[in-house]
Amino acid sequence: MLKIKEAIVVEGRYDKNKLAQLVDTVILETSGFGIFKDKEQLALLRRIGEKRGLILLTDSDGAGFVIRNHLKGALPPDQVKHAYIPDCFGKERRKRKPGKEGKLGVEGMEPEVLLQALRRAGATILDEEEEREESTPLTKADLFACGLSGGEGSREKRQALLKKLGLPEHLSPNAMLPVLSALYDRESLLEEMKKL
Repeated sequence: MLKIKEAIVVEGRYDKNKLAQLVDTVILETSGFGIFKDKEQLALLRRIGEKRGLILLTDSDGAGFVIRNHLKGALPPDQVKHAYIPDCFGKERRKRKPGKEGKLGVEGMEPEVLLQALRRAGATILDEEEEREESTPLTKADLFACGLSGGEGSREKRQALLKKLGLPEHLSPNAMLPVLSALYDRESLLEEMKKL
């Protein structure tokens, strides 16, 4: 599994699931065309881009390029790298029929093709030394210990923390973990969480 510095932006959850098996980094979804109206998600992409950089990895069909071009215009160019998958015709296993253009999306690509696309885009692949220097990421146990999940009033505490940190309020506990780990170091964030 490759550990990559930049966060990767994909179109949907199946793309995210595919990449999560190959790379260790924050993977964010645009919810397809949903990104056009989601100002909070766009603001989150800008914040993570400023901290870590972003790699856009959309499908090679027309819709994928519409989403990519929208993000290209909405995000600072110096924080964005572009990864492209080749035009491969076929259909994903979960689908009954191929997409409108008959091309495979990110979820349908072979792992080697995706890794090669990320390397070609200039992904910063962290080696083991850098990995050891990095702070420990947050865990679900941390959220539970701070009362942000699994207990009475945890939802309200979570909402308060998200609001305090200027993050989208619709983030679930599972979605919060990689986002918080990407933006903050563990120790200072745990202190903030305890103050709620």
